[in-house]
Amino acid sequence: MGLFSRKTEKEKLQAKYKKLIDEAYKLSHTNRRASDLKTAEADELLKQIEKMN
Repeated sequence: MGLFSRKTEKEKLQAKYKKLIDEAYKLSHTNRRASDLKTAEADELLKQIEKMN
C-alpha cells in the first residue's frame, strides 16, 4: 500500500468495529448496559462486514 492509498469500505467498517469493541470493553467496567448496547452495535456491523465477503 502506498502512503496516500484510500481505505476500502470493508477496511473502514473493520476499523469502526474494532473501535466499538474497545469502547464496549471499557464500558463493561463501569456501565454494563452501555457496554451491551455497544456490543450489539458492533455485532450489526460485523454482519455487514460478513455480507461483503
